[in-house]
Amino acid sequence: MFDIAWSELGVIAVVALVVIGPKDLPKVLRTVGQWTSKARAMAREFQSGIDDMVRETELDELRKAAKQVSDFSIESEVKKTFDPDGSLEKQFAEHNQSIMDATADLKGEGTTKIADPGPAEAEPAPVVADVPAVEKTETKT
Repeated sequence: MFDIAWSELGVIAVVALVVIGPKDLPKVLRTVGQWTSKARAMAREFQSGIDDMVRETELDELRKAAKQVSDFSIESEVKKTFDPDGSLEKQFAEHNQSIMDATADLKGEGTTKIADPGPAEAEPAPVVADVPAVEKTETKT
């Protein structure tokens, strides 16, 4: 990780033994170990916090995508595609209104009324064709 060879570690150990002394060296090594463990714990906590933020961001993106999928309306997409300015829908509404007005005029006023055709028959009546009867003739042998 730091690219330190064993010989370099040996030199550091000898210098520490001379500078610190053999009496206080175990206490110093224990303190350095505790600081190292605290630094690693802080690094782990920082990394897990970063991971949590990334997951929350991804979840927010997934929530937005799921909301878009749930709000999807095929009717509105077709309207946007085929009639973006609404002119076709307006023409159909005007045409439908004119048909409704004409129908109301025919039903309400006088001379020509639309008759109710009534229920349609379920099955048409069978057509029977007149077939001439065939006479039986006996043949003698």
